[in-house]
Amino acid sequence: MIGPRRLLRLTRIQLVMLRHGVDDVVLAAPIFRPLRFLVLFMPWRWVRRKAPRGVRVRRALEDLGPIFVKLGQILSTRQDLLPTDVARELARLQDRVPPFPHEDARRIVERTYGCPISEVFSHFEDTPIASASIAQVHGARLLDGTEVVVKVVRPGIPAVIRRDLDLLYTAARLAERYVPDARRLHPVEVISEFEKNLYDELDLMREAANASQLRRNFEGSDLLYVPAVYWRYTGRNVMVMERMYGLPISDVETLRAHGIDLKKLAERGTEIFFTQVFRDSFFHADMHPGNIFVDPTRPTEPRYIAIDFGIMGSLAPTDHHYLAGNFMAFFNRDYRRVAELHVESGWVPPGTRVEEFEAAIRTVCEPAFARPLHEISFAQLLLRLFQTGRRFNMEVQPQLVLLQKTLLNIEGLGRTLYPELDLWTTAKPFLERWMREELGPAAALRNIRKQLPEWSEKLPELPARIDRGLDDLSSVRAELSRHCREMEHLRREVDRGNRRVYAAIAGGALIIAGLLAPPGETPTDLSEVSAVTWGLGGVGVVALLAALPRRRGG
Repeated sequence: MIGPRRLLRLTRIQLVMLRHGVDDVVLAAPIFRPLRFLVLFMPWRWVRRKAPRGVRVRRALEDLGPIFVKLGQILSTRQDLLPTDVARELARLQDRVPPFPHEDARRIVERTYGCPISEVFSHFEDTPIASASIAQVHGARLLDGTEVVVKVVRPGIPAVIRRDLDLLYTAARLAERYVPDARRLHPVEVISEFEKNLYDELDLMREAANASQLRRNFEGSDLLYVPAVYWRYTGRNVMVMERMYGLPISDVETLRAHGIDLKKLAERGTEIFFTQVFRDSFFHADMHPGNIFVDPTRPTEPRYIAIDFGIMGSLAPTDHHYLAGNFMAFFNRDYRRVAELHVESGWVPPGTRVEEFEAAIRTVCEPAFARPLHEISFAQLLLRLFQTGRRFNMEVQPQLVLLQKTLLNIEGLGRTLYPELDLWTTAKPFLERWMREELGPAAALRNIRKQLPEWSEKLPELPARIDRGLDDLSSVRAELSRHCREMEHLRREVDRGNRRVYAAIAGGALIIAGLLAPPGETPTDLSEVSAVTWGLGGVGVVALLAALPRRRGG
């Protein structure tokens, strides 16, 4: 049941979408079709702007508020489900909303620490550095003079999220019920995934743990710098990190003015991505331009600075090997191997015909390889392969969706910095080296060294375990022999029973045949009955007697 407040909010959502000309979304459901006539007389229809469909959808989400902006950002990662023009436009959504009052930020900080803010910070900037839908960031200085940033969760945001999520679930269920084309997009599942990401971002302790892990992975690296977390001052609603001063990755002119080597910067971005994915199995999955900066102090050896660690991705070891194998097969145009890996990994059903899947992959890849390598978008190629996989009932893997989104971001950033970036040439040596290290003799020795402590603990128990194993084997063999004897006895009993059944059937048939045999010409006396009748009947009686089971011991 939809209450008055929820109905009012739902009505406003519909009006905003209608005002931006997203009629085909709102009025596609049968329950809204009666409104089509009224929509023709809406004032905004008289001055309809001829903006592309994707632009209209993006503007509608921006007007609906921060939660819907977040939803648009999540949807932009599902380019295997959305029309390309809409997905591309949603990727432009920026999570920038008006800041909340600094008094509220101070109050949340003091409630978290249980003391006045002056006892923690010698200075706290009232004007926020950045403001987003979930939290905003203020500059500050610790009592020892350390420059930090303080991230504070918006007051009342959990209630806002719950309200809008309820509406989104309602809209998703209506779409699944009334819009046939929407069912294939699984809107309820998309909202469920969106809900999980939102609540993960609400917990700043989780984000701080992500940042610490990524910093540890790149400790001392020349590729990426991750700010330190000050755990003493971090809680669920407040996070304190080292303050960084970097150049925005999207400001190419400023990067050039500082003498940054853009070609090397673009190539290092690719290396960072593959290092996170294959070496660490833990990658920053929200690498849009607002979260990436460049260290201005190293122009010839540029280093990235990452912030905002609310959305991170990880891969299982099996995913590692299958992904690396897929990448290498793509590089070598071995489409048969690509198809086999998809089946082996379980990404497509085991009964999939490899030959048909191989042909579909070849159809997608061959036109791309006809162009120069630097013009090939590896991320778009993967996207088209995922779309092809849907025809073969390929299930969308959540970890691969985040991976695809991150690769799209990295490739887009790289091409912005250096349009001639050849992702293939940059990635292939890295993958070849990784596969040698992970699958070669060195990897085998490394695994043996890793397992040696466990083996050394179990070695003293080995003789006893072998002895117990031999005893168990003898018991199993004896039990198996007993079962074999019982099976043989049962088989003989069944054979005897079958013979009795056949004898009974034959005897009965002979008796009936004898009774039906024609009598003599003058059947006035029993002695005149046909000899054939007596003969058949007698044989039948003998057969029935033979079929009776014999008493044992008597």
